[in-house]
Amino acid sequence: MQSPKKNKRVTSWHLIGAQLATFRRAAGLTQAALAERFRVGEDTIASIEQGRRPLQLDFAIQLDELLDTKGALRVAVEKVPQKERFPAFVQDFVEYEQEAVTLLSYQNQVVPGLLQTEGYARFVFSCLYPPIEEDEQEEWVAARLDRQRLLTRKPRPMLHFILEESILRSEIGDPAVMRDQIKRLRECAALPFVGFQIMPMKLPKHAGLAGPMVLLETPDHDHLAYIEGQRVSFLHEDPDEVSVLQQMYGMLRSQALSPEESMRLLIALLGET
Repeated sequence: MQSPKKNKRVTSWHLIGAQLATFRRAAGLTQAALAERFRVGEDTIASIEQGRRPLQLDFAIQLDELLDTKGALRVAVEKVPQKERFPAFVQDFVEYEQEAVTLLSYQNQVVPGLLQTEGYARFVFSCLYPPIEEDEQEEWVAARLDRQRLLTRKPRPMLHFILEESILRSEIGDPAVMRDQIKRLRECAALPFVGFQIMPMKLPKHAGLAGPMVLLETPDHDHLAYIEGQRVSFLHEDPDEVSVLQQMYGMLRSQALSPEESMRLLIALLGET
């Protein structure tokens, strides 16, 4: 993603969240009390009420029964337009990324944001055209680095990255920046909850020629796929679409170098033994 800024547009989920907050207060319950009743985190209730997390239909039905709302929440969820099924994810991918149980990423142009060094991130943003102002660029760099909290989060997420070898051999930019970036990749690849593979340049068949993708599993075990192109991005939440992309990712894993071979290539690129 290019811009870390949030879209402030009000969606159906904001309205449903406001409804839930009103019903909860009318029942004399705090967010903490409601969360305890359903054995979920208080932050889950807060996220739903703020419109940052979609209210799942089965949870809406349970809430209607507890709050005696005559099916109001169930009906509201059922009437959400399909294009707004997961609007918070589209409008603020970072929040879903930070909560992910698993995340699979294939990139063919740049190192994924979660693994970028500060210098590399600044270089990537400096390449944007039309160019952005320096102060805005620094805001974006800070936001990108902040996303990397995911790597220190507990419970640990399960992460896997596939990177094209051409990204690491590119002569675009400062060689020192790329060297630091490759060192960073080596450090991340050694983490026990991170899988890292390099797609070799000399490959007779390639399943990912259509472009990059990010596959996510949310804490509610929804499976999502995020696809980004030139000035446009798409969220696939339909099980059939996500399944196709998951199969594609599986093929990419089989075509890429093994984790051990990938680590050896990183070391070779650094000129180390």
